Amino acid sequence: MTGQQRRVGSHTPTAGGLARSVLPYVEAAGSEVVQVYVSNSRGWALPPGDPAQDTLFRDGCGERDVPVYIHASLLVNLGSPTANTVERSAETLAHALRRGAAIGARGVVFHAGSAVDAGHAETAMRQLREVLLPLLDSTAATGGPMLLVEPSAGGGRSLASRVEQLGPYLDAVDRHPALGVCFDTCHAWAAGHDLAAEGGMTATLDTLVETIGPGRLRLVHANDSKDLCGSTRDRHENIGKGTIGEPAFAELMRHPATAGIPIVVETPTEKHVGHAADIATLKRLHP
Repeated sequence: MTGQQRRVGSHTPTAGGLARSVLPYVEAAGSEVVQVYVSNSRGWALPPGDPAQDTLFRDGCGERDVPVYIHASLLVNLGSPTANTVERSAETLAHALRRGAAIGARGVVFHAGSAVDAGHAETAMRQLREVLLPLLDSTAATGGPMLLVEPSAGGGRSLASRVEQLGPYLDAVDRHPALGVCFDTCHAWAAGHDLAAEGGMTATLDTLVETIGPGRLRLVHANDSKDLCGSTRDRHENIGKGTIGEPAFAELMRHPATAGIPIVVETPTEKHVGHAADIATLKRLHP
């Protein structure tokens, strides 16, 4: 696979064990990249993992030439005004980075977070710096996975939802080289980027690159939406069947910023069927 091609894969369930669950799913869906949770997506428990499954999974993905990414728990919020939430968020990211190193993951995706209260916004950016910098320094020093910040769908005093807001977010950690970006199409649409307008996806990606600089986009979440632009609602739909529409994803697949960047679908699916169809659609749209 050349550097200009876009690997397309899916967020994949892990129940029953990483290797036992994910490798057959990868084959069935036709995934060229895989994203997994290594802890409960809506909980704080941090399981140690199964070393035997880790090895089988890492080796299996290596044999298939399938890059691996982790999505951290959706509870992570480094901007929270609640100290316990910030502490647990840091522990969750540290755990995901350790697990990522064990399974050969290239990156750990986490949501940008929210200040929750208007009066906490300035403090939220300071605590973001205090928590993130040690994690970034540590994973860089050990050659571990990158952390990949994913802008939110907006609302709730988000620290970064529109792509322009990634500028101050990156500046808060001195644009550390171990912090990359994950661009989610449904989130961008929900935050008010009109991706469905002719040239809308192209314009948004142009702004993204202008804001974050070259080489920092490391992963794309390709999801259509059930809701209108600017809704701040993060409800995914299958590619071409939602309010964003197929033409926008054609723009995504031919934009220079996505050349060589893995693309993951997090769309509705029954077993692997929905994901297989969305992977096939995106590959059909590849120039």
